Amino acid sequence: MKIALGQMQVVPGRPDLNTQTMKKMIREAKDQGAELIIFPELCIPGYLLGDTWEQSSYLSDCVSWGQEIIQLSRDICIVFGNVAVDWERQGADGRVRKYNACFFAHQGKLWGDDNFPYPYRIKTDNSDYRLFDDSRHFFSLSQFAAEEKMDIQQLVQPVHLILNNQPLRLGCLLGEDGRDDDDILKQRMAATLQNSPVDLFINIASSPFASGKNYQRNRILSRQVKEWGVPFAYVNHTGIQNNGKNILPYDGVSSFYDGQGELVDLCAPFTPDLKIIDYAAREDIGVPKPKIPDDRGIKAIYQALTYGTKWFLDSIGMKKVVIGLSGGIDSALNACLYTLILGHENVLLVNMPSIYNSETTKGLAYQLAENLGCYYAVFPIQEAVDYTVKQIEGTPIIHLSGKKEINLVVSSFVKENIQARDRSARILAGLSAIFGGGFTCNANKSEATVGYATLYGDSAGFLAALGDLWKHQVYDLAQYVNREIFGTEVIPQQMIDLVPSAELSPMQNVDEGKGDPIRYPYHDYLFRAFIEPWERKTPEDILAWYQQGILEEKIGCQPGLIKSIFPEDKDFIDDLEYWWKQYTGMGAAKRIQAPPILALSPRAFGLDHREAQNGSYFTKRYAQLKQEILMSDRNSYIPSEL
Repeated sequence: MKIALGQMQVVPGRPDLNTQTMKKMIREAKDQGAELIIFPELCIPGYLLGDTWEQSSYLSDCVSWGQEIIQLSRDICIVFGNVAVDWERQGADGRVRKYNACFFAHQGKLWGDDNFPYPYRIKTDNSDYRLFDDSRHFFSLSQFAAEEKMDIQQLVQPVHLILNNQPLRLGCLLGEDGRDDDDILKQRMAATLQNSPVDLFINIASSPFASGKNYQRNRILSRQVKEWGVPFAYVNHTGIQNNGKNILPYDGVSSFYDGQGELVDLCAPFTPDLKIIDYAAREDIGVPKPKIPDDRGIKAIYQALTYGTKWFLDSIGMKKVVIGLSGGIDSALNACLYTLILGHENVLLVNMPSIYNSETTKGLAYQLAENLGCYYAVFPIQEAVDYTVKQIEGTPIIHLSGKKEINLVVSSFVKENIQARDRSARILAGLSAIFGGGFTCNANKSEATVGYATLYGDSAGFLAALGDLWKHQVYDLAQYVNREIFGTEVIPQQMIDLVPSAELSPMQNVDEGKGDPIRYPYHDYLFRAFIEPWERKTPEDILAWYQQGILEEKIGCQPGLIKSIFPEDKDFIDDLEYWWKQYTGMGAAKRIQAPPILALSPRAFGLDHREAQNGSYFTKRYAQLKQEILMSDRNSYIPSEL
């Protein structure tokens, strides 16, 4: 049997375009002799649509487009994802009931209602973790079983159809029913096989890129497929989708496994692909087995970053960008990425020095712009900053009820903020409007974690492309771009070696080795422990590991680093408390107002990281640990070796 994996680019909110893409792939699959073609989850409507799911006219439209696909199935079996609507029932939200469904079309009709209440299959459990919020819109199979007072086991039925005059039994997994979790996948496959033998399991998915995700999925799928001895087709899509605060690139990597759990073939990542699998119960002796691309390294991050940014720019119709080029590594990397995506003629790089910017960074900014061949301009800001300070301090503030008059004094800290806001709100915003594009936010994940950015200043912009990358990943990516993409030192090595600094005061003089207060080789890993683990860590966990001498091992930073940074326990605790307060305090307020972030990690800020502005809290156990440590003799503390 020839099986086609239809790894298509899904355009969310455009069922017309998606149906057009499907029709083209169906024609190509037929021309290549395919008997069965499989498309991804919700491939007609798209997945992340917000409350568009509440529009009845949109639902009807998606159903109508689905009918057109069904009519094309007379001489090929078509499996595809779409929204299914039961107009006679209500969902949990009181609106018309919607199912995230998988349809099996052949001979111009739908199959599957011989052993199931509907002529389609329903997602077993809604995805309500990370940035997904399915239960807001969809009714799950679990909910349906409870409503009908049925054992869900009775409902997990394969679809029986006739293909080429032969019976074919297809097991169906939708999205997270086949998630990269050993126990869940095992339960889903076992439940189906208890009801009937299965000739082929099909998992239609809408799974965005996350570093290491495909590697983990491949290990689990291979193991489970081998255990049950049934071939398995996994079909994902490409393109981008968003929830307003997060831009998600989809890498596809659709794949087919034989009954021994061996990978037979797969689609290329980040590329629409129609892969024809000429599959039969056979062994390809001596034929090299394909491998799932390693998505754990910097190469995969670069690919996802450029792909996601490019398609986001296309989706919003932005063809030009303005980038504030400071001479630091973050803006330098953004300058390279946007130049590679848009071309040098569509990128304007702007250096905006104050009296605190060194000749070193100004020279590096110019050198990078020259290497890239982009438009470049220098807009000094000191005169405007001085005027703002003078105007604030020289303007009396009058309390009208008591006729009391005061004058405000601008502190050095506020002067730093004024510089940042002048650059973004005045120069970059004005230039981008005239240049015909938007201006970027150059923030990274380390800075976003603790709010190390000025509200309405360097935290502004239309997209934080690097906002899900830790500082050490930014450096790794800069080296990769020089080495693998340009093949030469486009980003000057001195930029990479220079101490990171905002250059907003004399205390941040790079020529004197002064820079940011964040010690990135340690704080990157501390902050990551706050954010990315499934069970996120708090100061209580950090202090317990510190007391046990295993903190470096647990968070993954260099052994011996903590003692070199914090000779005294009090210094370590003061630092921990300071950054925790920043993370849960002003950092949260700034993140809520921050630009959308391109999501690349297991957990990105935005709707992938739900938070409220509740302030900082330290547990009772934390207070006990703190007292124990500060009252004990800790001078002999030796960090553990990895």
